[in-house]
Amino acid sequence: MNITGLLAWRNLWRHSRRTWLTVGAMVFCNTLLVFLIAIQLGSYRMMIDNTLSAFTGHLQVQHLGYLEEQKMRQTVPEAAALASRLAEEPHVEATAARAVTFALASSEQRSFGIQLTGVQPALETQVSSYPGLVSRGRYLQQGDDAAIVLGSILARNLKVAPGDEVTLLGSGYDGSVAAGVATVVGIIDSGLAEVDRGVAQAPLAWFQQVFALGDRAHSVVLRLDDVNRAPMLVPQIQASLPVGESLVALDWDQLQPGLREAIRSDMVSAWFMYGVLIVLVALSVLNTQLMSVLERTREFGVMLALGLRPQRLGRLVLLETIFLGLIGLLLGVALGALVVLYFDAYGFSYPGMAEAAARFNLPPRIYPQVSLLSLFLGPLTVFLGALLAAVYPALRLLRLQPVAAMRAV
Repeated sequence: MNITGLLAWRNLWRHSRRTWLTVGAMVFCNTLLVFLIAIQLGSYRMMIDNTLSAFTGHLQVQHLGYLEEQKMRQTVPEAAALASRLAEEPHVEATAARAVTFALASSEQRSFGIQLTGVQPALETQVSSYPGLVSRGRYLQQGDDAAIVLGSILARNLKVAPGDEVTLLGSGYDGSVAAGVATVVGIIDSGLAEVDRGVAQAPLAWFQQVFALGDRAHSVVLRLDDVNRAPMLVPQIQASLPVGESLVALDWDQLQPGLREAIRSDMVSAWFMYGVLIVLVALSVLNTQLMSVLERTREFGVMLALGLRPQRLGRLVLLETIFLGLIGLLLGVALGALVVLYFDAYGFSYPGMAEAAARFNLPPRIYPQVSLLSLFLGPLTVFLGALLAAVYPALRLLRLQPVAAMRAV
């Protein structure tokens, strides 16, 4: 360490109480930022997983153009076989084929237009959270034929209960009139009116028979071991698709673009709060360094009179701030990492969260995302803020006159 560094380190501890108070503010802010950012990123991951697990999945294979047009004839051939083959791909935990159409559902008393989904009962439980939301009756099972589960509001509108029959009328794949009668076996109650008003699921094999789909479906849904792998796995899945069938692999960002925008909006609002903490710490550093410069004015005047250049004095003050910021950064990151690792092992919850999560079949705890980004993003921002705060005291030294400085009281 050169003489400037030694002087900076010595000057930092001339008033150890003031230094430790400033370092304490930085450590507290850094620890809080590490925890908040890790929890925030973890909540985004949980939000993405919970939203996608309801129906969308992490990835989907569809016919080119189906996402925008959703036409009955835009199908995936041999969908069940393709789903089984894709389940063997690396990082793919589960797959399921689905078919979707619009139909008229009629009970003995009422008729409503619905969106009917054909699912593979044994596989749907692995890619969707809907099977865990059945409040009455049961979910579809392997071997079910003419069976259907309905959302609670849809069932109430149709005035049906488990055991009642529903007549379905729609258009088949070949343009024919499709008609079938299914028995209600379960009622799904998600607590979300939009979902409970529109959910209607039947076994895929029965769906294909009624709507003349053969072995076709409209999508193959994939759940991955890590949602962050989705963009990287798209080329891999695309390369596994049959050539000449106009099939495309789409990740969750393409399937639900609004979800990414919601996350960005929340992140911007959160950084307003983080910015307040960072500004307060920067002002604390500014106060510390400005007081340090003012009380050493005569000392600096003597040094200037002896031939020391003002630029070197400015570097001295900046170096003191760097040492101050590094101490706060290292201690804050270390303490923040301990807090984050604790909650990574045991999870974070708040009063009422477990009850609400159980109501919607969701995890009862948030687990922070431990990464270099969550550990260092906040503390590095505080460190840069501290350096900016030290610019003003350093600039004062550039205009300092030796004679006037030595006369200062």
